[in-house]
Amino acid sequence: MLDDMRKKIDAVDLEILKLLNERTGYVLEIGKRKAKENTPFYRPEREREIFDRLEANNTGPFPNSAIKIVFREIMSASLSLEKPLKIAFLGPVATFTHQASLQHFGLSGKFVPKRNIAEVFEDVEKGRADFGVVPIENSTEGVVTHTLDMFVKSELKISAELMLEVSLCLMNKTGKTEDIVKVCSHPNPLAQCKGWLKNNLPDAVLCDVSSTAHAAKMAEEETDVAAVASAAAANLYNLRIIEQGIEDTQNNYTRFLIISRNESNATGNDKTSLVFAIKDSPGALYKMLRPFAARGLNLTKIESRPTKTKAWEYLFFVDLDGHTADENVKAAIEELAPVCSFLKVLGSYPKSVKEPA
Repeated sequence: MLDDMRKKIDAVDLEILKLLNERTGYVLEIGKRKAKENTPFYRPEREREIFDRLEANNTGPFPNSAIKIVFREIMSASLSLEKPLKIAFLGPVATFTHQASLQHFGLSGKFVPKRNIAEVFEDVEKGRADFGVVPIENSTEGVVTHTLDMFVKSELKISAELMLEVSLCLMNKTGKTEDIVKVCSHPNPLAQCKGWLKNNLPDAVLCDVSSTAHAAKMAEEETDVAAVASAAAANLYNLRIIEQGIEDTQNNYTRFLIISRNESNATGNDKTSLVFAIKDSPGALYKMLRPFAARGLNLTKIESRPTKTKAWEYLFFVDLDGHTADENVKAAIEELAPVCSFLKVLGSYPKSVKEPA
């Protein structure tokens, strides 16, 4: 009986393989047409459409949560035959940005770690990378200001976003808490678990470093150093995890942006990001908000930053529901423009769903 069931599974596996090759043939044909028409090979909105359709038509028992994982790798492998994607990300490897890159593009992309956010933007701007992945904000520690600043001077567009659940681990070489003298990590993860560290390692020296992966490398080399990093970093640097999930707040998410030279088409479930400076005048704040409120547009985020060119002048970064192809969004931006001294649309892109680490 068991052998019969296994034979049936084997037959299904062969049919799946046959269909995968058939699907890949269609993908390659589309790739040839895209090359002739000089259109982008990778479209985030098309990927979202596929995921949504498959989940809507899934009758089980295969879980919906696994559909995206499986088909992301299918699409990643197929796309690599069309044109291997080169993705620049804020490195080094085994950081949460690297993890976000893998989850968004699949394992078949070519991932290039960069030393800082400016280098990620530069690689994409100069065509050395097709896409870039940068962090933009954490649910507990707030915005990544350097990413915001880069958008002011860059002509790149946001083509997608990813919300990644961040689970932080304490790790060192020996696996023993008593060996820890110093705890190292990027400032944001240290801040995200400062309560746990204060309660459990009150005498340890906290040390800011450039990344969680750098901290893990330090812990690999020095037995009195512990790192706050991801489980992937522990595997890469041969460290022992002392405690998992040490972040102070549950549902700890970091939002990442996918940047490129191309804009994304509308999906019907999109977000638009803007940056602008308003002219100093009575009622300026009201004039900024009125175009959106009058059209019932939901502003999901407002962040201000100094312009750095004149004292007490600020840039406003705004996220809103909708796409610039939507008439109400387009009209709101057109009404906003005359009251601004500076206005730029950073991109319209598919809304992210929260993904586990």
